[in-house]
Amino acid sequence: MAASELYSKYARVWLPDAAEVWKPADLIRDYTPGDLTLSLQLEDGTEVEYKIDPRTNSLPPLRNPNILVGENDLTALSYLHEPAVLHNLKVRFVDSKMIYTYCGIVLVAINPYESLPIYEADIINAYCGQNMGDMDPHIFAVAEEAYKQMARDGRNQSIVVSGESGAGKTVSAKYAMRYFATVSCSSGETNVEERVLASSPIMEAFGNAKTTRNDNSSRFGKYIEIGFNKKSSIIGANMRTYLLEKSRVVFQAHGERNYHIFYQLCASSHLAEFKAFKLGCADDFHCTNQGQSPVIDGVDDAKEMSSTRRAFSLLGISESHQIAIYQILAAILHLSNVEVKDQSADRSSILPDNSHLMVFCELMGVPCEEMAHWFCHRKLKTTTETFVKSVSKVNAVNGRDALAKLTYARLFTWIVGWINIALKSTAKQQSFIGVLDIYGFETFDINSFEQFCINYANEKLQQQFNQHVFKLEQEEYMREEICWTLIDFYDNQPCINLIEAKLGILDLLDEECKMPKGSDDTWAQKLYNTLLKQHAHFDKPRLSNRAFIVNHFADKVEYQCEGFLEKNKDTVNEEQINVLKKSKFDLVLKLFEDDEKATSSANKPTSHSGRASQRDNKKTVGLQFRQSLHLLMDTLNSTTPHYVRCIKPNDDKAPFTLDPVRAVQQLRACGILETIRISAAGFPSRWTYQEFFSRYRVLMKQKDVLPDRKQTCKNLLQKLIEDQDKYQFGKNKIFFRAGQVAYLEKLRSDKLRMACVRIQKTIRCWLARKKYLRMKESAVTIQRHVRGHQARCYVKFLRRTRAAVVIQQNVRMWQARGRYQRQRSAAITIQCLFRAYMARKQYYKLMFEQKAVIIQKWVRVWLARCRYRRTLAAIILLQSCVRRMRAKKELKTLKVEARSVEHFKKLNIGMENKIMQLQHKINEQQKENRELSERLNALGKTKAMERDKHSREIENLQRSEQEARAKTEALPSLLEQLSFLQHELENTRREKEDLEEQTKAYQEQTQQVVEELNMRNNLLNSEKDELNKLILDQAQQLTEIKTNTENTKQLEKDLTEERTRYQSLLSEHLHLEERHRDLKEEMTLNISSSKPGLNRTDSNYSSNSSEFSQSLGSTDEDDISVQSEDEPRLTADLPVLLKLQRRVKELEQEKQSLRQQLDNKEEAQQEKAKEAEEQRTVGRTELDLETLKRQELESENKKLKQDLSKLRKSLTSESSEFMPPAPGSLPYSILLDQLSSSNDELEMRKEEVLLLRSHMVRQEAFKHKDSLLGEGVKLDLSEIPSFQDVDRSADIHTLNEDGELWLAYEGLKETNRLLECQMQEQQRVHSEKCRKLLEEVGKLKDEKEQQQKLLAQSLFLPEDARIEASLNHEITRLTNENLELLEQQEKQDKTIRKLKKQLKLYIKKVEDFEASAQQRNNASVTNAPVRAVNITRKEKEYQGMLKYKQGDENRLLKNLVIDLKPRGVAVSLIPGLPAYIIFMCLRYADNVNNDQRVSTLLNSTISSIKGVIKKKGSDFEVVSFWLANTCRLMHCLKQYNGDEVTHNTPKQNEHCLTNFELSEYQQVYADLAIQIYRQLIKCMEDILQPLIVASMLEHETIQGVLGSKPTGMRKRSTSFPEGAVSVEVLLQRLTLFHTTMSQHGMDADVIKQVVRQQFYIICAVTLNHLLLRKDMCSWSKGLQIRYNVWQLEEWLVEKELAACGAKETLEPLVQAAQLLQIKKKTEADAQAICNMCAALTTAQIVKVLTLYTPVIEFEERVSTTFITTIKTILKDRVESSTLMMDAKKIFSITLPFTPSSVALETIQIPASLNLGFLTRI
Repeated sequence: MAASELYSKYARVWLPDAAEVWKPADLIRDYTPGDLTLSLQLEDGTEVEYKIDPRTNSLPPLRNPNILVGENDLTALSYLHEPAVLHNLKVRFVDSKMIYTYCGIVLVAINPYESLPIYEADIINAYCGQNMGDMDPHIFAVAEEAYKQMARDGRNQSIVVSGESGAGKTVSAKYAMRYFATVSCSSGETNVEERVLASSPIMEAFGNAKTTRNDNSSRFGKYIEIGFNKKSSIIGANMRTYLLEKSRVVFQAHGERNYHIFYQLCASSHLAEFKAFKLGCADDFHCTNQGQSPVIDGVDDAKEMSSTRRAFSLLGISESHQIAIYQILAAILHLSNVEVKDQSADRSSILPDNSHLMVFCELMGVPCEEMAHWFCHRKLKTTTETFVKSVSKVNAVNGRDALAKLTYARLFTWIVGWINIALKSTAKQQSFIGVLDIYGFETFDINSFEQFCINYANEKLQQQFNQHVFKLEQEEYMREEICWTLIDFYDNQPCINLIEAKLGILDLLDEECKMPKGSDDTWAQKLYNTLLKQHAHFDKPRLSNRAFIVNHFADKVEYQCEGFLEKNKDTVNEEQINVLKKSKFDLVLKLFEDDEKATSSANKPTSHSGRASQRDNKKTVGLQFRQSLHLLMDTLNSTTPHYVRCIKPNDDKAPFTLDPVRAVQQLRACGILETIRISAAGFPSRWTYQEFFSRYRVLMKQKDVLPDRKQTCKNLLQKLIEDQDKYQFGKNKIFFRAGQVAYLEKLRSDKLRMACVRIQKTIRCWLARKKYLRMKESAVTIQRHVRGHQARCYVKFLRRTRAAVVIQQNVRMWQARGRYQRQRSAAITIQCLFRAYMARKQYYKLMFEQKAVIIQKWVRVWLARCRYRRTLAAIILLQSCVRRMRAKKELKTLKVEARSVEHFKKLNIGMENKIMQLQHKINEQQKENRELSERLNALGKTKAMERDKHSREIENLQRSEQEARAKTEALPSLLEQLSFLQHELENTRREKEDLEEQTKAYQEQTQQVVEELNMRNNLLNSEKDELNKLILDQAQQLTEIKTNTENTKQLEKDLTEERTRYQSLLSEHLHLEERHRDLKEEMTLNISSSKPGLNRTDSNYSSNSSEFSQSLGSTDEDDISVQSEDEPRLTADLPVLLKLQRRVKELEQEKQSLRQQLDNKEEAQQEKAKEAEEQRTVGRTELDLETLKRQELESENKKLKQDLSKLRKSLTSESSEFMPPAPGSLPYSILLDQLSSSNDELEMRKEEVLLLRSHMVRQEAFKHKDSLLGEGVKLDLSEIPSFQDVDRSADIHTLNEDGELWLAYEGLKETNRLLECQMQEQQRVHSEKCRKLLEEVGKLKDEKEQQQKLLAQSLFLPEDARIEASLNHEITRLTNENLELLEQQEKQDKTIRKLKKQLKLYIKKVEDFEASAQQRNNASVTNAPVRAVNITRKEKEYQGMLKYKQGDENRLLKNLVIDLKPRGVAVSLIPGLPAYIIFMCLRYADNVNNDQRVSTLLNSTISSIKGVIKKKGSDFEVVSFWLANTCRLMHCLKQYNGDEVTHNTPKQNEHCLTNFELSEYQQVYADLAIQIYRQLIKCMEDILQPLIVASMLEHETIQGVLGSKPTGMRKRSTSFPEGAVSVEVLLQRLTLFHTTMSQHGMDADVIKQVVRQQFYIICAVTLNHLLLRKDMCSWSKGLQIRYNVWQLEEWLVEKELAACGAKETLEPLVQAAQLLQIKKKTEADAQAICNMCAALTTAQIVKVLTLYTPVIEFEERVSTTFITTIKTILKDRVESSTLMMDAKKIFSITLPFTPSSVALETIQIPASLNLGFLTRI
């Protein structure tokens, strides 16, 4: 395609930028060839001009379409260049939080600097068995690919993990090894995998350190070979290390640390075992405090030390060796603190009392003086003599540091060797996977010898990587047979030659090291002289003569020559080593014995010795590294490599932050961009024909689609792309040049956009027309209604007009009539008033005249009375005056007489008495006077008041008179008004009286109503109180109900958990037993045991779960041991103890109720005993009557026998007259009828006789009940001897031919014997009671002692501990009591069942006994020869039993279980036939009372079924068949165990087991059913697993429109051809499962549980793959998933399984599909998502939103802000933090009892089963 087409307006390009490396921009004007500038617009709106170089005419790189951004594989990008790679990594890392990305065959891993939940065991299980292209990029995917290729091809593999410090190499390598250890091991085997993983913390402690770039930087390279056997299981490992950074032991830069082990040792110095080392904190030692950063955030060195020690122990390194290692490390710490004193320029010394030196020598076991001497001196040897020379302080310090570095390096090498010994396996290694964790390309400000070696190693690795990538590309093109030209790729062989070739850098370095006076400066000059002009990759800095530049593949690096020679020679004072070789410490001798051996072996072949020979024989560090590197490259070239490139996103260790500059540097350094360049130079985009057709089907017309997909794709490409060099057709794929896929995507999006526009146009036209038609219809309707409204309004107007006229007529008439009536009434009123006025006037005149006369009369009377009163007063006055004058005269005369003496004398006679009398009178008169005065005063006051009153009345009268005078004139009118008012008053009074009566009645009524209301109110109040009480009661009941419901739910949950735990423990227990059994068999066969690993095939699916077939085949004893092992677990589990405590309380309540019932029963028994005494007399009379009746019956029996004998004689006589009638004649038939009736009557009589006999025996026993010995008499009829076993004498026969007297006599003897037995039983019961009482007393004593001990102990405890101890004691006591009660209850239940069965057995024996007696009687009667007659065979009545011989069990089970084919049984026979046959044989064994047969049959059945399941555990039909039969056999054991079963028919109750209690075997068979069920689930899972993902996720109903996006080199694969697996295939498989289970007669409840488990597996597997596959998280895929789920739900409805709970298990998948389709923009959308996705965890919701990927450009990605909002809303949700669903989870199964309606006696054995040796009874 021309550039003008690509660089058109709105095209998106990348512009180089200094800060962001690349910046996006859009073209605002079309580009035409020849333009020198491009007009661009940046994202911020800035317009810029991009200048085009006219010589190269290079245009800026184009951006990929949005739908290709964020791809899993960088090779899927249409435009492959640096900015596209950087942007894709940024989008995935920063926006999607995804740290892994594929780049062809390379996995790019970016360090997130944050812990991510993507390495759990469920993630490992999800990646196990999957192809790399099927899942999202992950280190587990690379590890799985390597493991799968090793297991499939048998070829060794390598995983090369590289990157710079801090990029995460060590963690990636660690997770890869963890993956191998997880998928290749099985439980119960050796801990090789654990030991392999345990090597990691040791190597990290001794080889990792904190640097400025990484807190856990590996300062060495390592290559770990993990060995596998033929079964692909780990058997061992081997480790090789490269270039340990020894200089870090003595020097660390600022902000860095020494190796972790030193700080761990210092942090643990307080431990007792480390006291002798005399350590302190890390700041006290020179070798650990130089970096001034002794602590790492978030790391506890003491805990890390514990982990290191545990790892040592796990690898088999003893505690003594560990202490020795730590001792040497402590010595190195003290050695770094040894201080050297400067005496002169070339002399130095160490003080003899230097404490650190003394500790160092003590720890190393060497003499202090000698070591101090050789620190400051050096031995020089010449050809003739040897002399000692002092060294300067600098040299002495260097020698000290060199010794420390050498000691640590030797210790490190020794530890690696020990680890290799511990990981070495004796078994043969079939193949291995190597994990190379090596340093990446490094460039610092100052680069030295270490960086040179590291970059040299990376040059070699990059060369191998380039060759491998080119080789793969070449192989791909050759395999597809396409035309291709040689791809030019960067070859770094010249750079490698510069370093390692003859006269190269390393060669010149080694040569300079051999020179006596060689130095770094002379070596630098040799480099300049030899290499500067000959090699283009070598250069010299301008401003330095002691440095050189090497042009590496990644960048130019300047190396400083200083220190190169010293580090390459790695020299140590030999005398110091010799001192160490004399150490008393064994480990020090081991560390340096290798050096001694090497020296001795080197000296043996040479005749001369000396300095030169040692120098020649000793290998330099560069030479050693070069040799080890060549060995590593040979190993990698012999394996299939897998590459992991680790990227450090930033230098600040900020989580999920990408620095573009640093990222581009590392991408260039690790070869990612070179890989992209190689891919882009060829055909980077590759499509299979089917994928191309599915994706670009929308670009074709229907006529272009041919049956041949390949030809169809060719025709389409020839039309779309004119330049045929832009693509190539291979055998299976189409290869495209860079940019062609983007062009095709543009055409596809344009086509879809045009289709969308057309659809929108059509829909809008349809909507507009529909709207127009609706408007037209609405207008017509409105017009119709308006016109109708107008017509109705006109009619209404006419009606109103007419009505108005009528109204006006009537109103006018009413008005005229009203005026007339008013005028008439006014005239009559005026007349009336005038006439009344005239009458009143006449009346007033007459009244005035009459009143005047009356007034005159009263006035005249008053005047006459006044004259009379005046005259009377004058007369009285005259009388009083006259009388007063006469009194005065008489007074004078009396005074004269009183003055005379005589008079006095006369008067004094009797004066005294008179005086006394007078005195008394005076007193009385005084009293009277006082009373009278008081009365007078009162009268006066009264008179005054009356007077005042009269005066007031007079005044009132006067005023009244005046007023009367004034009103006299108005008197007539007032009188008239008065009469009127009187009349009104009367009316008012009457009205008042009426109102008072009404008021009184109303008050009475009101009072009654009030009383009624009060009564009602009281009633309502009482009802209200009752309702309140009722509401409170109901609320309390509701609370109790809720509490009970919650408790019930909790109990159900606990029960489910307990059942699940029990079933999982059962499977684990059986697995361990089977493993133990297999190991025993292997030991007996002398076969070396090896661990069964993960059996893999070439298929794309595998599982690391242990197969159930390994857990089958255990015996009956093993099953019983499961129960015995579960018992202590029940007592030890605290929730169980609490439940037992509640159960104890319930049992105590039941115990009390039982005691009450027992008391009631005892009272009832006492009453019955009284009644029995009364009935005894009645019983005796009844006994006599029964005796008489029996005698009568016996006599009748004799008569009948005599008649019968006569009849026989008549029939057998030979006389002609008594000849028997001929058969068929009338007399013959009559005789036959009589004979049959007589026989029937005889049988009835015999039965009555036998009943009477038994009744007599019982009555005889009943007579003795009143005695003490006969209280508990029990008739044991089993001990009554049969007639055939008793030798009766002839006398008894003579007495009674039927033996009645003998039977009575024997009955009496039996009664006596029973009484004696009862007496012995009473004694035994008494002794048993005494023993139990003694045991209870002992228990009480023990309990008392325990309580005393507890009390004594609790006295010294605090209150909380005392309460806890008492509670524990009480729980234990109640638990023990509960268990004892349960045991007693079980024993009682067993006793009751046993007695019931014995009773049935005794009844049966009695019946058999009577039947045998009857047969003997019949035999005695029919002894005479009888003429042969025709006998018709009656139909047999079978008893539902199958008779078999002893020892036929194996033969039976071989034909019925082992060799049986389920298909034939399921098709032609009744379901569960083998179970019925086995149970019928079991009934026979029970009937013959042979416990050995019963146990043999049941145990053999279990073993046979387990054997079949173990052998054919992968056959769903077989497992389903035996699950159904095992459940049926278990149900039969319960249905026919002798208990009352309501579903049983009377015949089925007769078929119950009689002799044995097999409830324990019911549990055994239930465990077996659970075992088979779990195997059924695993078998079903293995079948469904390959179908689920292909049908639920990968299948597309609509091809092309919802097709997948372009993929990279790692194409998505499937186990089935394209289009072969759909939901219909999955539904067909589910239907097959359901049909198979139904045909086998499996219980409906079990089928529902299986279906529920199936749907859970479908949901879990689908959701897990959805969470791990970014390409599946799109809107269209959500639509497809919902459609598939709908089909599954419809299948449930069709099979009538909608209520089995399977639909609920799909809820997480449904919500995930809805999450893919719902709107995801606003906060309301986030709230809706949180409310909707209740079945998904927060991690799952965030993961789906993060993975959401647009498939077409119309969709949009989910913003990080929206995801943050989701996290904020869901932060308070309490849930599990796991990401994946547990696909291995198996729901606990319940086996409800399902009785069978099949009658055992009707079952017939088909001949096809070869069971002819069984006989129906």
